[in-house]
Amino acid sequence: MQITKLCVNNLTRGKVAMPKLLSLIAFMLTAGLMLTTGSVRAEPSTSTMIAANTELENTERNVRDSSGATLTPEDQKETRRDVKITKAIRKAIIKQKSLSVDAHNAKIITRNGVVTLRGPVENADEKAKLQAIAEAIRGVKQIDNQLEAKNP
Repeated sequence: MQITKLCVNNLTRGKVAMPKLLSLIAFMLTAGLMLTTGSVRAEPSTSTMIAANTELENTERNVRDSSGATLTPEDQKETRRDVKITKAIRKAIIKQKSLSVDAHNAKIITRNGVVTLRGPVENADEKAKLQAIAEAIRGVKQIDNQLEAKNP
């Protein structure tokens, strides 16, 4: 309170420049906010603890993908032809409203006309349907179907 009165008195007498006063006020507000909020600690989420023992737990799959032994979307070639093939497959899959969200989100990696399909799908029918969609696209030389059916 005394600092505020001092600032106002000095401002009215022309002793403190406006930018300095604004900086001082901003500093005081920031300090007050930090003092009132205190420290915040994150608590472990119950959803995280529940997921550890369910099918949502995919640590093994993530380790497999990080090893470099399997293709990931980062391995997609940037050639015009490969990008065009991947785009056409994705558009054809998205048009199929009967497919599950997992199928719509399947990974499509094209390298020199060879298409790799990866990720989970609901069942074997969806796995076959995605492969058929990819095979129908012009320019596809071969399909490596690595899709995983949740319910075979």
